[in-house]
Amino acid sequence: MNTAYLPKVALIAGPTASGKSALACTVAEQHDGVVINADSAQVYRDLRVLTARPSPADEARAPHRLFGHVDGAESYSAARWADEARAEIDAAHAAGKLPVLVGGTGLYLRTLLDGIAPVPEIDAAIRAAVRALPVAEAHAALALLDPDAAARLAAADTTRVARALEVVRSTGRTLRDWQAAKSGGIGDQIALAALILLPDRDWLLARCDARAAAMFAAGAPDEVRVLLARTDIAASAPIRRAIGVPEIAALLAGETTQAQALALTRLATRQYAKRQYTWFRNQPPPSWQRATMIENTDHATEIDILLRN
Repeated sequence: MNTAYLPKVALIAGPTASGKSALACTVAEQHDGVVINADSAQVYRDLRVLTARPSPADEARAPHRLFGHVDGAESYSAARWADEARAEIDAAHAAGKLPVLVGGTGLYLRTLLDGIAPVPEIDAAIRAAVRALPVAEAHAALALLDPDAAARLAAADTTRVARALEVVRSTGRTLRDWQAAKSGGIGDQIALAALILLPDRDWLLARCDARAAAMFAAGAPDEVRVLLARTDIAASAPIRRAIGVPEIAALLAGETTQAQALALTRLATRQYAKRQYTWFRNQPPPSWQRATMIENTDHATEIDILLRN
């Protein structure tokens, strides 16, 4: 497809702690751009420190959008984010600015670019019944109704097995059928200059460890204390499951020491970074440039080249 006359959008993606935010700021400064968040945790205003949102100083360098704009008690989704991101991209283009997407939430990016499957609202009783099943039973039930999905999904993948089962039970169609009817994506309406940061794993994991320690020192426990004191946020709310929140909650309850809470937060961050690394290495299209050399490399220039092509 000839993208020469399509509006340009820069995308900087990759695992947590890979340097995405700093690069996005630089690119936005150099191209009169607007930084648009694509990280599912950084949308929440309640957790600036624990989600490593850009600092006020960074936000002063270039306009930032969709950071900390959602209250922790709100329900939020990839579909809502995609709608909001689409509006921010349109607004940036209308103002003659370059939209610079930055984040590590693959589902958000995939929803924005490829569209979303028009799955109807799941019947609440069916959802409750499915979510109450042990994962082995859910997988066995899925094998009867959607054998292809059961074969694709790991038998212990609680979330994905439950989703596939509730969809086929509630709608009578498989999730893959619905996904084949995706709509609303903007991938064919923009010229995307995408760079994925995939640094050396040891370097990345060391950065994860250092950043967790810096968060604790910068007041993450106090931030979680305030969050837990809110009676309007359910224990099952997504924000309560953000990395560091359960670990610090145990610390505040006197169940662990600060050293143990930090160690567990580091472990959870490392595991998340590894999952993101695998996804970004394998799932995005080959046209998304991969950058494996992080130190002493001018990635802003790489973005410049991609934007000119």
